[in-house]
Amino acid sequence: MLTLAHLSDIHLAPLPHAPFHHLMSKRILGYVNWQRRKGHHRREVLDMIVNDMLGREPDHIAVTGDLVNIALPEEFVAARRWLDKTGTPETVTVVPGNHDAYSPFLRDPRLRHWRSYMMSNEAGANWFGAHGVHFPFVRLFGRIALIGLSSARPTLPLMASGWLGRRQMRETANVLSRLGKEGYCRIVMIHHPPLPGMTSHVRALHDARRFKALLVEHGAELVLHGHNHRTMETYLPTVGKPAPIIGVSSASLMRGTPEQCASYNLLNIEETRAGWDISMLTRRLNAKGEFDETRRKLSTDDTS
Repeated sequence: MLTLAHLSDIHLAPLPHAPFHHLMSKRILGYVNWQRRKGHHRREVLDMIVNDMLGREPDHIAVTGDLVNIALPEEFVAARRWLDKTGTPETVTVVPGNHDAYSPFLRDPRLRHWRSYMMSNEAGANWFGAHGVHFPFVRLFGRIALIGLSSARPTLPLMASGWLGRRQMRETANVLSRLGKEGYCRIVMIHHPPLPGMTSHVRALHDARRFKALLVEHGAELVLHGHNHRTMETYLPTVGKPAPIIGVSSASLMRGTPEQCASYNLLNIEETRAGWDISMLTRRLNAKGEFDETRRKLSTDDTS
């Protein structure tokens, strides 16, 4: 059995000083937006979420993007310090979000700060041959596979969308097919909600229809995402059993409706004679500074 914690949309606060020349880009709108909503993403809230999560001793931690806010150089350094406090590259897996990619992410020299958290482990690299930072990457833990995708792309101002692209889609199909034939539990990590209609056009995964078709054809046992800053649970009928599509709220946000308040998920994943059994505990921080929790089994019964 593996216990996997899922965090997303860290939006690490406070925002460091932003030199004027760093704001001569899309960052200026992000900076203004941060100042307008200052206090929504709070470091003390994030610390409470992480401390509670670590107290439950998960085997591994999945972080589905938006560690920073406007991709300032100092933010990448601060996020690496946060990652190091949260766990090692062997116990934490990261995929990037749109806020991490205000500039071309894979060509950004600041990527070195997170590199070791976003690459295949030895078992995954030996199987699929991808070393270094490459999406998709695969981390194998026994018969459980984490498949990391990047939907993070630089976009025009006022856009928070993403896309995977043909090459990444093609390689992901190969990974899912090979692992599925061997009976692995395939857990896909992506920042943007992966299906059409899950968010507005300006925030959407623009090749979501193609990605949905890929998932339907090849299957997955679980898909984890962030981006919408709220708890979401959707099921996609696939070639095998329905795939749970699970979104988690921001780990630092305290505002709005209860499903938007800071939370994390703990997923217990166990192989049984019938396949894979997945149960989920959601721990959510309420306005009183106390944790509410919800337990449920993720349905993977064949509904076809």
